[in-house]
Amino acid sequence: MRILITGGAGFIGSHLAEELIHQEHEVTTLDNLSTGRYENIAHLSGNPRFQLVVGSILNETLVDKLVERCDVIFHLAAAVGVELIIKRPLESLMTNIRGSEVVLEMAHRYRKKVLIASTSEIYGKNSNGPLREDTDRILGSPLKSRWSYSTSKAVDEILAFVYWKEKGVPTVIVRLFNTVGPRQSGSYGMVIPRFVGQALSGSDLIVHGNGKQSRCFLHVKDAVGALIKLIQHPQAVGDVFNIGSQEEVTIEELARRVASIAKSRSTISFLPYEEAYEDGFEDMPRRVPDISKVRRLIDFEPTMNLDGIIQSVIDWMRQCRSAAKSAAAVTSPAPMVSKVGL
Repeated sequence: MRILITGGAGFIGSHLAEELIHQEHEVTTLDNLSTGRYENIAHLSGNPRFQLVVGSILNETLVDKLVERCDVIFHLAAAVGVELIIKRPLESLMTNIRGSEVVLEMAHRYRKKVLIASTSEIYGKNSNGPLREDTDRILGSPLKSRWSYSTSKAVDEILAFVYWKEKGVPTVIVRLFNTVGPRQSGSYGMVIPRFVGQALSGSDLIVHGNGKQSRCFLHVKDAVGALIKLIQHPQAVGDVFNIGSQEEVTIEELARRVASIAKSRSTISFLPYEEAYEDGFEDMPRRVPDISKVRRLIDFEPTMNLDGIIQSVIDWMRQCRSAAKSAAAVTSPAPMVSKVGL
């Protein structure tokens, strides 16, 4: 198949492209490289089934051309990470809402199936759990930028649903819960790569808040496998699915496990939310997915536990640091870049 991945040079998108090419599909990735990176997809550059198009999902002419040429779309392009959302809320809203509208309209124009990547942020401050797909959302004030991301992704889901309901566009919505693994950057607030970087540097592992808040983490390979199976399954169309792990851990315990697995002497320190982000920042004490729905449909089950996930990030980060220090490191060839429609 000919597959378009928006945000394909990002953390999840690059792993998805890699797996689809392994399955012998043709993959085109569209990415403006604002948070995605050349390095994520450089190893794919010599593959004739891979193409990188540098551009924005807000460019309607470009998206039109790319959607016309593909069979299915994985729409992953979005503003991501708590820190980025708080620092650039207007840009984040535009990217998430307008970008999804453009992609869905072109999918309608050319009658293409599209998978929309959403987020566990949809549930807001609802700390009951495990959270089912039909669980109520609980959000704070719309004047708090913390909730702009959740709101924008809710609009994405609504758009996907009504394009299916009213226009017959085959859409699948997935809510990803804390996907982690190699290539993920800690620059935008992602906690495990941030902790690993601090542990390997011997600096304090900085826990935001009191550390009692709990989360569940899923390895990117498990997430990618679920995305591919869902877009292929006819009964997934017009529906929404949680994708995540149910292995729950507090952030304080997560920091301790990272330090232990990395064999680091780093200590843990705590930073109030208002210092880490902004005054009045709101977080949720618990977020655990109910994955029974996706388990029933595609027999989904996480294959890697939390310790394995942490080890994979440590190994990757050590390899990156070793390569950066090595004078004999070989520079990867530049990816094949197309500027179609720019």
